[in-house]
This record gives sequence, structure tokens and C-alpha cells, in this order.
Amino acid sequence: MNSVEIEIPDDVSAETDHLELTVEGPNGSVTRRLWYPDIDVSVDGGAVVIASENEDAKTNATVGTFESHVSNMVHGVTEGWEYTMEVYYAHFPMQVTVDGDEVVIENFLGEKAARRAPIRGDTDVQVDGETVRLSGSDKEAVGQTAADIEQLTKVTDKDTRVFQDGVYIVEKPTGGV
Repeated sequence: MNSVEIEIPDDVSAETDHLELTVEGPNGSVTRRLWYPDIDVSVDGGAVVIASENEDAKTNATVGTFESHVSNMVHGVTEGWEYTMEVYYAHFPMQVTVDGDEVVIENFLGEKAARRAPIRGDTDVQVDGETVRLSGSDKEAVGQTAADIEQLTKVTDKDTRVFQDGVYIVEKPTGGV
């Protein structure tokens, strides 16, 4: 039998509801669906237990993946995840703002129409001059929001050695798995 236990800190609670694991802590809560055939995810005392009767390679790999997900969820609700991005332009001054649940980039390469990227999950986006900070408890939501913003300003049909304008990830979070 393959079994892994992830200890839960004192200020964090975890509970399972059918196939979903919810981890709550000081920085919010993260819910994730963890399902794979013959793998059971349960909360036992102060630990999340991931167990399987099978010992084949795919099942063992999935148990390890689930362990990483749970560790990242615990890290997210205790310390949080933060990305730092820089706005860089040489030709046209870009304006980056937050409008409701979207990040709006205006005047990218002199374009009249604004470009918009959705803010995923409970990600908090702060724009301070040329620096954009993204933070939140869900690693995937924060990371995907940062990737969407970076991809939104990808230069196409121009020489990228000359046109280096864009919003780039300069610092990724550390910790977790």
C-alpha cells in the first residue's frame, strides 16, 4: 500500500467533500478536485492522507502529484504566492491598470484598442508605476494570471530585438513544491 501524509499547521484546516479538498488558513481558502482511480484523499487528525492500494508507476506518480498540490495549497493559505512583473517600453508609453476583474493594457505599441487579461480566482493585482504585483493563495490562479498578462503583450510580426516592449515576469514565488 502506497500512503503519504502531509502535516497541516495549527492555523490551517482541511476537509474533504466527495472528491474535493478544501484547505483554509489565514490567507484564505483553496479548493481543488483531486481524483484518480484507486487513490483516496482524506483528512485524518492534523494531516491530509493520500493512499492507494496500487503500486504501479502511474498511480505512484499521481500520489506524488497530489502531495505537491496539497503542499502548495497549505503554503498558499499560510504564506501566499506572489509574482512581480515589470512594464517595459521603448517606443510607446504603456498604461497598465486594473478594471474590475481584468488587467487593462493601453497604448501597447501605439494600438488604439486596449488589451485585456482576466484576473483568475482570488488573485490580487497591484499596479505601482512600472511594477505589477500579483498575489493570492491559489498558486495556479496567480501563475495563470501572470502568464496571461505576459502573453497578452507578446510582440508578433516585428523584430523582437528592436521591439522589446511588454509586461514581463521578473520574479516568481519560491517555497512550496
